[in-house]
Amino acid sequence: MIITMTIDKKTQKILIIGSGPIVIGQAAEFDYSGTQACVSAREEGIKTILVNSNPATIQTDPEVADKVYIEPLEPEILEKIIAIEKPDGILAGAGGQTGLNLGVKLMELGILDKYNVKFLGTSYDSIQTGEDRGMFKDKMIEIGEPVLAAKAVESVKEGLDFVSQIGYPVILRVAFTLGGTGGNTAFGEGQLREMLDFAIKASPVGQVLLEKSILGWGEFEYEMIRDNVGNKIVICNMENIDPMGVHTGESMVVAPAQTLSDQDHQKMRNSALKIVEALDIRGGCNVQFAFNRDTLEYYVIEVNPRLSRSSALASKATGYPIAKVSTKIALGKNLPEIINGITGKTAFFEPALDYVVIKIPRWPDDKFPEMDRSLGVAMKSTGEIMAIGRDFEEAMYKAVKSLDLKYDIFKGE
Repeated sequence: MIITMTIDKKTQKILIIGSGPIVIGQAAEFDYSGTQACVSAREEGIKTILVNSNPATIQTDPEVADKVYIEPLEPEILEKIIAIEKPDGILAGAGGQTGLNLGVKLMELGILDKYNVKFLGTSYDSIQTGEDRGMFKDKMIEIGEPVLAAKAVESVKEGLDFVSQIGYPVILRVAFTLGGTGGNTAFGEGQLREMLDFAIKASPVGQVLLEKSILGWGEFEYEMIRDNVGNKIVICNMENIDPMGVHTGESMVVAPAQTLSDQDHQKMRNSALKIVEALDIRGGCNVQFAFNRDTLEYYVIEVNPRLSRSSALASKATGYPIAKVSTKIALGKNLPEIINGITGKTAFFEPALDYVVIKIPRWPDDKFPEMDRSLGVAMKSTGEIMAIGRDFEEAMYKAVKSLDLKYDIFKGE
């Protein structure tokens, strides 16, 4: 489908929500996305108002946005800024989970309606379906995509009753949190009681998805873009070198996937295209799969209906400016009419990689020597490195060297 659409002339000024402080579990990828969003909007002649609580970011540079507010990311503060600036629209999807949650909160409190501010990009309903663990599972079943035995619970008792039916181990996935905060794997009732109580409190909506564990399966991600009229493309697929059970932000990742047959790749690619269509995604989206290499089964794990860490990695790995293109889609343009600033041609194409890219996280154990170094479904890393090579071996060697370790693992020293 090729339909063009011009940017709504009523949109002259937009508010862009940043991602807040850079803390453990939240690296600087969202600063990259937010900065690209500001640049993209200004290219279209739209005035940008940026709100972020962290002055130590590129996006808060006076040259990036037309106006910058360094203020706490709270609904009451955002309302005051909206009342002063009177933006025509708000872009929340470039600020990670923090920005997305805040945009959703402004919608639910009626603040956006009160000031006649349009919610740009993927709609509120689509975000709810993608982020609410129970609604997401129901949607996947509706479109015929395989999901694990799971249930969204809101109390410890409800969770214990469900797990008594599916058995252990069980994975806890917390609704509307960043970096898998509160997520864990429970191997028995005592662990589950403690973990579930914490996870429910960690969720802004008090909801946790309990999911049958498939520890050890392969984990694959597909970075997608869909526009306002249904044009959609796969930017790239990525393979987690670490198996299921480790948060993708904590995993070593290689792009493109190295161990998938073309047949299995096509199965998950078609599934990802079907999912972004069913969710009515408008912009960037990340779809995650679990894959059993012995039985060739796959399950849909989750979707990030926003720009994510993987978006930043995929952008740098492929040369496709996902955040820029997603912003233009949010403003009303569609893929055929958007120009990729790197190639000078239409953004309506799928990049092809004839090289290998590897990402390895960086943990702050040098600054926090007593930190728990075990990996799980919640993030602890504060940064990452990326390396490019002609093949897997070259890319891996460059990646490990980039970590600047005190010892040479290749020499065993």
